[in-house]
Amino acid sequence: MEQNLLVEKLSLQAESFQEGFKLLTQSDSLKGIFKNFGNLLRTNLMITDLHLLHKVSPESDWKVIGSQNFDDADKKYLENNKQQTTYHDGGKYNASVVLPLTDYSYLGILMGSKLYEEGLSDFDKITLQILLQVFSSAYESFLNQKKEKQFIFDLNEKILQLNNLIDTGIDLAKFENQNILFEMALARMVSLTNSSSALIRVAEGNKEVAAQQVTFPPGLPADKILNSNYKIESSFEFRNTLYRFVLSEKESRKGVIEFGELDMMLLEAISRQVRTAIENNFLLKESLEKERIEKEMLLAASIQQKIIPEVLPVIEGYELAGENIPSREVGGDYYDCIDMGNGRYALIIADVAGKGIAAALLVNTLNASLYSYLQFNLPLTEMADRLNKLIYNASPPDKFITFFMAVLDSKSGELDVVNAGHNPILLLRKDGRLDKIDAGGIGLGMLDLGIPYEGQKLVMNPGDKLFLYTDGIPEAMDKDEIEYSDDRMIEFFIKNADKPAAEFISGIVGDVSKHVNGEPQSDDITSMILKRT
Repeated sequence: MEQNLLVEKLSLQAESFQEGFKLLTQSDSLKGIFKNFGNLLRTNLMITDLHLLHKVSPESDWKVIGSQNFDDADKKYLENNKQQTTYHDGGKYNASVVLPLTDYSYLGILMGSKLYEEGLSDFDKITLQILLQVFSSAYESFLNQKKEKQFIFDLNEKILQLNNLIDTGIDLAKFENQNILFEMALARMVSLTNSSSALIRVAEGNKEVAAQQVTFPPGLPADKILNSNYKIESSFEFRNTLYRFVLSEKESRKGVIEFGELDMMLLEAISRQVRTAIENNFLLKESLEKERIEKEMLLAASIQQKIIPEVLPVIEGYELAGENIPSREVGGDYYDCIDMGNGRYALIIADVAGKGIAAALLVNTLNASLYSYLQFNLPLTEMADRLNKLIYNASPPDKFITFFMAVLDSKSGELDVVNAGHNPILLLRKDGRLDKIDAGGIGLGMLDLGIPYEGQKLVMNPGDKLFLYTDGIPEAMDKDEIEYSDDRMIEFFIKNADKPAAEFISGIVGDVSKHVNGEPQSDDITSMILKRT
């Protein structure tokens, strides 16, 4: 009877616990979340004498939160760093709690008398345990929200810089004089990263002696920049000439500090734009008949091609090959295999609705966002949801991306996959069974209704083959508008899957070409195959 009464009372408290969780997660600071939790304890347990303490690590000292009249000697109740709740009979305190938190800090609670000078009942003790669980979950959610806000801020800043790359490249491309080009690039680098000095050094062939160098401020010795303890650098090679970019001495209110990850991204972005400008100037000199629109197309193409892998990583125990054939100067297809370390690889294939510069820009946005998100090891379904929101906000209504991604554990063969509106990916088992992978949801950027994506987990065993493709293959048409078709593609895959990976890719491209028989390519053709040997 008494147990049923407890259950009934707790059921009535359920809504209060939910409201408490909501209140805690909406706190705007660490001090705020502790203060709100103290109020929850007082309200639910009718406590008049309550002290909250916090310490940031097992070795640090307890710091009192908000209490004015606290005796430091009472910290002896909180000596244990392990989670515990201790109830005291007839003492200064009714209970003491040590609660380890997800950021490796600790919350200490000392609970004194209740409003009517009575001890804690069984109901109070159960309520306390529930509130501790509520706080633990809310605290973790609070920390994640802080991290997400910072992550979104950093990501937006990175994407903003990425979106400015094309305009920056066009501006840099106006200067045929390399000294002016370098001076402008140095000014941009120093301004964006708060550097005190910078250098661009150009060396031809394998010579170590610089053929040309520009410094900021002008006249500053290059050795002072190169020998700095606080520097970052980036470089590229073009037509047997090495271009080296160095930034040193990042300034702040606290003095000289280390450069951050975003500084490195900005430096590499500007160096890529300088490379693009140099490439464009070379192309302009080679063909004076190019019109302005053709220059912009070549610029967009050069930027996009940098995200299409020239060489795929070598995965021990596997064969991997892929190819992208755009139907225009710039295409809307994208594929990659990203080495995530520890034997894990992300295989991606995507197709933007539409072609041309707009599609290429959307591919660049996807590529930049993907590399940013992969740093945080997010679950694939959560990553797909975030990419969907990002693409939805960054693209016009008629643009979206079909997207497939698989994270491979090369040691175990485990695949974690998500399919966002893309064609079913084909997995051919060693015994001849064919699986079609289509778990996921809508294409990225189509809708933002909060519909969660669904993932799928598979295992590639020795002898299995995974085939990724875009619809440019099955929808390729001959002069009579007869499509190559899914059936013919699957038949080719089954019959030729045992061939070496590179030979298979060239073979299916050749088979599509044979079908269209010289007709213009109407869509991008992209394919990739992974074989576990």
